[in-house]
Amino acid sequence: MGEVSIIFSYLVFFNVLLSYGMETAFFRFYNSEQNDKKNVISTATISLFWSSLGFLVLGLLFRNTLADWSDIKVEYITYTVWILTLDALAIIPFSKLRAERKPMKYAAIKIGNTTISLVLTLFFLAILPNLAANNPDGFFNTIYIDNYQIGYIFISFVAASLATFLVLIPNYTKIAWHFDAALWKKMMSYGLPILFAGIAFAINEHFDKILLDWMHVPLSDIGAYSACYKIGMFMVLFRTAYTLGIEPFFFSHAANENAQQTYATITKYFVIFGSFICLFVIVFIDLLKQPLVPDENYWDAIQVVPLIVLANFFLGIYTNLSVWYKLIDKTRIGAYISIIGAAITLILNWLLIPSMSYYGSAIATIAAYGSMMIISYKWGQNHYPIPYDFNRIFSYLGLTILFSAIAFYIPYLRENYPVKIILLGLFLYFIYYSEKETLLRIIKRKAK
Repeated sequence: MGEVSIIFSYLVFFNVLLSYGMETAFFRFYNSEQNDKKNVISTATISLFWSSLGFLVLGLLFRNTLADWSDIKVEYITYTVWILTLDALAIIPFSKLRAERKPMKYAAIKIGNTTISLVLTLFFLAILPNLAANNPDGFFNTIYIDNYQIGYIFISFVAASLATFLVLIPNYTKIAWHFDAALWKKMMSYGLPILFAGIAFAINEHFDKILLDWMHVPLSDIGAYSACYKIGMFMVLFRTAYTLGIEPFFFSHAANENAQQTYATITKYFVIFGSFICLFVIVFIDLLKQPLVPDENYWDAIQVVPLIVLANFFLGIYTNLSVWYKLIDKTRIGAYISIIGAAITLILNWLLIPSMSYYGSAIATIAAYGSMMIISYKWGQNHYPIPYDFNRIFSYLGLTILFSAIAFYIPYLRENYPVKIILLGLFLYFIYYSEKETLLRIIKRKAK
């Protein structure tokens, strides 16, 4: 688990490099009335097509060098290069589906990708060894490799990425293959700051596993940290799904007269739903860990989960607050904020890992995202004022943190589910009391 987590952390960095901000630039120029949408699609597609093929060639040529530098087996490097290339080729087709508001098709392909990787991983790790052992002269024994679990995981991901690309191939055959150099320069100028912001984000989100390895934390501890980190996936899923839908929405509504008020309202309700998810996960964390992380050897790292869930919540709020610099074409500001967050991550990891191990990494993550959230809010109000309902947002956020701390860190209450459920009920009542007028208006409107 520790080895796989470290390799995937490297993979995230290259994912950012291979997209080089073109995804966000695509939305910005696709929704601009000054540009022909087909021209934007073809220019972005051609750009990523050739850059991805260039990476594939260079990656395969220098895979031995990369293996020596990273201390990762060369076959894993090969698999990773193919995964990265295939995923990069899918960026614009997926972005097009989001821009055209086709969530069902988008979801179907994404779920198909996950299903293929999951089924193949289960087959290779859980079923194939038994089939090979029971039929030593059969076909399955010829494809089984002993102690090749990590390799099988990457084979599963290559197959899933390849299947996804094959489904999306019509996006390449139906475009005009016209490259607008002038438009491309504008898109690159807009997207490159987002590249640096993406690198900084990758540092905040994933570099801790690499640092833990560099600072000689045992791989088993890194594996436990990574496994428990995934218990926060409920908040990650909520944040990711929200981000996928909200980014094209922000751009498409930028010209509306009441755009700022719309953004403020959306942010408030994101905080409401996010607060509930955050508190729910932390209240029931000891129940959730049993199906999600069934091996008790990993549970020593469960203490990081509240921090990780809150950190991802802060990141989601930051996503809302960061709309202003994208709308006024000041994406370099996003890079500055992300670099500040990355600096906080690196400094705190360096200071805390020697004494606190992976718990120090969790503290660094929440500190980085919390700082980015606050900086973006303060900076944004000076350039693109949005009338956020700060008092209510702060109340929901503060109450979530307070109740989460009570439910998780007070030993007597940790196993006292009736009390924790009461806390959850009090939080829901507070939301209802605060938003009662809005909720009643919605109910009356539906009744008509």
